[in-house]
Amino acid sequence: MRVVVAPDSFKGTIEAADAAEALAAGWRSVRAADEVRCLPMADGGEGTLAAVVSASEGARLFDVPGVSGPDGRPVTGRFALLPDGTAVAELATASGLPLLEGELRPLTATTRGTGESIAAALDAGARRLLVGLGGSASTDGGHGLLAALGARLRDDAGRALDDSPANLDRALAAARTLDLSALRPAPPGGVVLLTDVTNPLLGARGAAAVYGPQKGAGEREVALLERRLARWATLLGGDPDAPGTGAAGGTGYGLAAAWGATIEPGAATVAGLLGLPAAVAAADLVVTGEGSFDATSLQGKAVGEVVRIADRAGVPSAVVAGVSEAPGVLTLSALAGSPAAARRDPARWLHRAGAVLAARHGTPRRS
Repeated sequence: MRVVVAPDSFKGTIEAADAAEALAAGWRSVRAADEVRCLPMADGGEGTLAAVVSASEGARLFDVPGVSGPDGRPVTGRFALLPDGTAVAELATASGLPLLEGELRPLTATTRGTGESIAAALDAGARRLLVGLGGSASTDGGHGLLAALGARLRDDAGRALDDSPANLDRALAAARTLDLSALRPAPPGGVVLLTDVTNPLLGARGAAAVYGPQKGAGEREVALLERRLARWATLLGGDPDAPGTGAAGGTGYGLAAAWGATIEPGAATVAGLLGLPAAVAAADLVVTGEGSFDATSLQGKAVGEVVRIADRAGVPSAVVAGVSEAPGVLTLSALAGSPAAARRDPARWLHRAGAVLAARHGTPRRS
């Protein structure tokens, strides 16, 4: 058999590449002669950079030491440069929620470090840019990112304002213009933003109302963030109502308005970069999975995209999840005896899941 193994990460327990290798090893332990190909997936969030690099021959990975983390502490940014000049960055690397140690910062977390990472990618010769939007710690509308690339808030006398995170509300209130004259130009091949989010910037479905609470914002903070984003949109222009502009705390809006970035479904774009449709079309079975599988998994997320590609190609698919109540899904919690046991050693139980699937889908070779 020809088997494609294309899981997303099992968030908080194991990355997509390691999950794929564990599933593949489990399969080979039962059916050693089968052709098993690992294509770890992502949807624009966690693991996007790793997935693209793993599938792109000749990709180079660059660290960017000392960029600003979401709370201002230095962290290491990262981007990949593909052979065709496309740079790939993942917002969560420098501006992600897990980088906040101990205390969430709904009003002061910044995307500046992602802008500094993108600047380094431009310096390295990037001619096109893909940015995975997911896991953001901030709701700054991409302000910090654009400030790192040269955008400046100015008062009515043309003076640059202190727009540091702690002073951002005062700066926005005092700003007469947003000066983009020193903003670094977008790469000539354009900018693509990868996300499974379709929310607009503002309103009941906007970045502050829907995602602010996940970043520590209470009712008062959500209202303040909404006013801040509305003022930011007045200065920057663009279309804050466009689907996806609410992604990553409004970073989708900031890059679309300032750089003309296009917003695309992350999972479909990553699948295309990996060559997944062609690989699936040549396979006899596709195995995918994620930490928690439910109905939303089929709505624009990585696992749903893999299943959709398999269905379109007429190839059967199997889903493995840490936990799930969906029929037909093989869960690690059932194999391990409990969700806690599965989380303690996910590689072991993914290996077991791969062996179980191999036994279900064919007769083991006899030695």
